[in-house]
Amino acid sequence: LAVTHPQAGNIGGGGFMVIKLADRNEAITIDYREMAPSGASRDMFLNEAGEVDNMRARFSHLSTGVPGSVMGLLTALEKYGSMPRKEVMAPAIHLAEKGFPVSGALADALNEYNSRFKRDPSTLAYFAKADGSSYTRGEIFVQKDLAKTLKAIAKDGAAGFYEGVVADLIVAEMEKNGGLITREDLKNYRVVERPAVTGEFRGYEVISMPPPSSGGVHLIEMLNVLKGYDLA
Repeated sequence: LAVTHPQAGNIGGGGFMVIKLADRNEAITIDYREMAPSGASRDMFLNEAGEVDNMRARFSHLSTGVPGSVMGLLTALEKYGSMPRKEVMAPAIHLAEKGFPVSGALADALNEYNSRFKRDPSTLAYFAKADGSSYTRGEIFVQKDLAKTLKAIAKDGAAGFYEGVVADLIVAEMEKNGGLITREDLKNYRVVERPAVTGEFRGYEVISMPPPSSGGVHLIEMLNVLKGYDLA
């Protein structure tokens, strides 16, 4: 998804995972959300008037958290998966390096955000064609730099992203543009396994993600409310 669906799947973000293995009774949840850099502070998104600056909070380098996706997915694979890392990553590397035909949905997304890409020359060069125009459906989208990063992860695991050349590039980008992520922040990133939240709805066991995700708690709470109604 980091290659073919960049507006939703990416290695610069984070997430949650709920795993239920057939041979184990308990569910496993992995929290690999982004973490605030060690240099983050309470008032970092306030302007001079003491009000929240949404542009700074949403679109600046200050708003970038330490990425968790790579560590989270690798942890899941190494602890609970059944295939070698290089084999799992090979198709994504191939699609990034050789390219793939842009779908209608991806073409629409790239066109919708083209004006936002233009705020940063490197982003525009990555997600638009050489003349700055958007890719159209069926055109081949190649991502050589992403392929290099994925190769580093396939070769060295988490160290291929959180240390070495990739980490140096992330830190250089932060230093150049007022971001906070340091080499120590990247090297110190850890995922957390947490007990799942569970509930029951009309004979079915419901297993979901605990806080800091809000979704699992809300899901079970809503189902508990619905128990009082004849939905038919």
